[in-house]
Amino acid sequence: MSVDFNLSAQNVASTYSAGSTASAKNDTKTEESKAAETTTATSGAAASEAAVYEKSADTKADSVTATKKDDRSAIIAQMKADTEQRANQLLDIVRKTMEGQGKAIGTADDMWKFLAGGDFTVDPATKAQAQADIADDGYWGVDQTSDRILDFAKALAGDDPEKADQMLEAFKKGFEQATKTWGKDLPDISQRTYDSVLAKFDDWKNSKNSSTDATTDTAAQAQAATAASETQA
Repeated sequence: MSVDFNLSAQNVASTYSAGSTASAKNDTKTEESKAAETTTATSGAAASEAAVYEKSADTKADSVTATKKDDRSAIIAQMKADTEQRANQLLDIVRKTMEGQGKAIGTADDMWKFLAGGDFTVDPATKAQAQADIADDGYWGVDQTSDRILDFAKALAGDDPEKADQMLEAFKKGFEQATKTWGKDLPDISQRTYDSVLAKFDDWKNSKNSSTDATTDTAAQAQAATAASETQA
């Protein structure tokens, strides 16, 4: 259900939003060292700024466009491709950060350990963008991330509430996998996203009962109207 892409990328944005910004001040170093570090920091910042991920356009509009397509598999592919593209933008920033700070990138695990450790600095522009993207109205915020996960589940299930439990189990497995990849408990924003997804799944499941009740009420009203009409006749 593309849960790992959403949560892993959300974790990256959350980590960068809380990261320390680079500082050139260090009174114990020589002027030559300061100059060298300033040059390195400037180059690293320029690289990071060039790779700063753009704040998402309105994803609701993207969803509307996608849902106009008749082919459900095309809808799923489009949703997955969008999330992967945005997640890869973040991972590219991580690679540049690691390289700029002399960290080796051996495997994907190295990247997650680097992020989870929190021992790195980011340039102000990247930090500010990350903070914007995990905000309440941000692409990687709780609301939009949980919406994407639910929308993806609905697309896979053909919007059938009877398959909600099956999709929910898939989500929980994806959350466990994302936690395993991260190497420890996920950041608070992911825990809140988890709770939001569960609530939205409940609403989806209950929509079937609401629809059934409405149909029953309509039928009962129709029968009552018919009976009243026959009585009057």
